Amino acid sequence: MNFGILVLFVFIAVFLEVPVAFSFIIGTVTFLIFGTDFPITVVAGRLGPSLDSFPLLALPLFIFAGNLLGSAGIAKRIFNFANSSVGHVHGGLAHVNILSSIVFAGMSGVAMADAAGLGKIEMQEMKRHGYPLPFSAAITAVSATIGPIIPPSGQMIIIAVVANLALDKLFLAGFIPGLILGLFLMVTCYFMAKTGKLSVDLQTKQPFKQRIINLIHALPALAIPIFLITGLLTGIATPTELGALTCLFAILLGFIYKEFDLRGLLTCAKESAITTGTLGMLLLVSQAFTWLMGVSNVGPILQEFMMSITANPLVFLLLTNMVLLIAGMFMETTVVVLIAAPILFPIAMSYGIDSIHFAIVMLVNLLLGTITPPFGSLLFVMMDQTKISLSKMFRAVAPFYFPYLAFLFLITLVPQITLFLPRLFGN
Repeated sequence: MNFGILVLFVFIAVFLEVPVAFSFIIGTVTFLIFGTDFPITVVAGRLGPSLDSFPLLALPLFIFAGNLLGSAGIAKRIFNFANSSVGHVHGGLAHVNILSSIVFAGMSGVAMADAAGLGKIEMQEMKRHGYPLPFSAAITAVSATIGPIIPPSGQMIIIAVVANLALDKLFLAGFIPGLILGLFLMVTCYFMAKTGKLSVDLQTKQPFKQRIINLIHALPALAIPIFLITGLLTGIATPTELGALTCLFAILLGFIYKEFDLRGLLTCAKESAITTGTLGMLLLVSQAFTWLMGVSNVGPILQEFMMSITANPLVFLLLTNMVLLIAGMFMETTVVVLIAAPILFPIAMSYGIDSIHFAIVMLVNLLLGTITPPFGSLLFVMMDQTKISLSKMFRAVAPFYFPYLAFLFLITLVPQITLFLPRLFGN
């Protein structure tokens, strides 16, 4: 049985809303029975060691930290700080929305948490100041994609484990691209406000005393990204250890702010366990599937095919961008990573493309897919919150595709943007 048919079978099962983990298992077992001479016990043998990874331990820790911080009264303080910093610029609360997402990204790194948690506060304020609801939902969805780019990032952890990359280097690679994406979005909002496409009243600049008060209130939240950046740059702790320390700090912060008690702590732990279990199950069942790709020589076959098309690394990257973007439009980011990463990373290395650079390019493509119809997951999160139609949501998001694509091409063409910090501070 051709392995490509099995991959197609997994995709079809996912589209039919068969749970993704079961789709992988069904595809793997079917291929073992009808397509190979390997015993079916291979599945059990591959499942066992698949989660035996110290870097992977960072995933539940940062998920837990994100849930704790979301319940600790951090979001409102971040918003107030961002509002006093950039709320008076043309584009007003759109800039506040983006800056808040950048700060929140340095603590959580989960796009859904940003859109569903911080997004509620942002859209309430934007509605109160007369911003169109579709625009508010659009900028909230787009800015939420900054979360997985700026570390800590759950998606980066998964990519690092699947592609066998150094997690600390991958984390460092995301800082500059995440800030650049935020800048591109802010520039877009500024010109939309200046040209009248975004017609809202300009806010007055807050008094200096009020800005200092907002800064002081936000300092504990701002200290977390600084702590993570310092830890990564100096190497005093691994990403996993930094995740554990962030959890401890978030718990202390929640009790100091009196935002949650022991019951709230247990609720955060329960939600984190469910999310971790879901992702862990995906990683678990994908390992046998990945092993089958290896023994079926899928990688070398595709590598030979790509080399027959082009020997130019840039052309390969552009073709990969198109494939990943389309895949991200139809499938959840983690699923695409689990299927595509084991195939694409060896091919990228054969072209001489740095794996860290390729990982960031892959991540940005998939994140762009989350805000692109027909099945962009972040679009549906915001549609559920605002009750607006997909057509209105798409029209509101459309102006942001241009800066996003420009950003994608920039980091694709200039790998130094992603590799500067890993090479400067890495060994």
